[in-house]
Amino acid sequence: MEASLSFGLSGRTAVVTGAGSGIGQAIAIAMAQAGADLVLIGHHRPMDETEEAVVEAGVRAATYYADLEDSVTAAALAREVLAGHSIDIVVNNAGTIRREAVLAYDMADWTAVLSTNLTSVFALAQTFAAPMVQRGHGKVINVASLLSFQGGVRVVAYTASKHGVVGLTRAMANELAPAGVQVNAIAPGYIATANTRALRDDPERSQAILERIPAGRWGRPEDIAGAAVFLASSASDYVTGQVLAVDGGWLAR
Repeated sequence: MEASLSFGLSGRTAVVTGAGSGIGQAIAIAMAQAGADLVLIGHHRPMDETEEAVVEAGVRAATYYADLEDSVTAAALAREVLAGHSIDIVVNNAGTIRREAVLAYDMADWTAVLSTNLTSVFALAQTFAAPMVQRGHGKVINVASLLSFQGGVRVVAYTASKHGVVGLTRAMANELAPAGVQVNAIAPGYIATANTRALRDDPERSQAILERIPAGRWGRPEDIAGAAVFLASSASDYVTGQVLAVDGGWLAR
């Protein structure tokens, strides 16, 4: 039997967290251009620009604001969204990073980063996945990092959280695959966003990073969007538990 290969998202609704700028904004716009309606979730950053671009693509947009550092708030937000929308795709993109030497790292910063980057990711994925399992289809896409595979410097909480995202992705994939729900992750390389501004503003560190990237440039948020659309589409229905690195060749080096 031949199956049609489709990257289109028409008739589906996608949730994207951290949709106000950067990678989240690029993913949301790309999914809208592929035909999906969008539920945009942000915290302190306005999402007007993202919402306008989504609507210009000819689909619908709804916006919600919440502090995802609190997993209870995250789960409550997911339930609120589900009360008004049938969600087919969830992209857990929102995250935070706090830089400090490991021996000086503050426990409050550790807790904030782990709560936002891992615990709330689980709370959102768990809540949104439940009706997906009942319907027999759905996509969960978590945003990991190169630091899901490496240790990094001065980012101990971020590294721990992103290692956890990979474990969470694989564990959920094992349990949800029989119900027709695929769970995957994207590991962006060094992307020019607010989270990497400190690195890009350091001439020596930025040059060292560029010398390691075979593609010879910092990534752009739009470089991640195609991978997200693929993992959200029926073209990836037999792909689950995977971590797709979009890194300009960094890990191959």
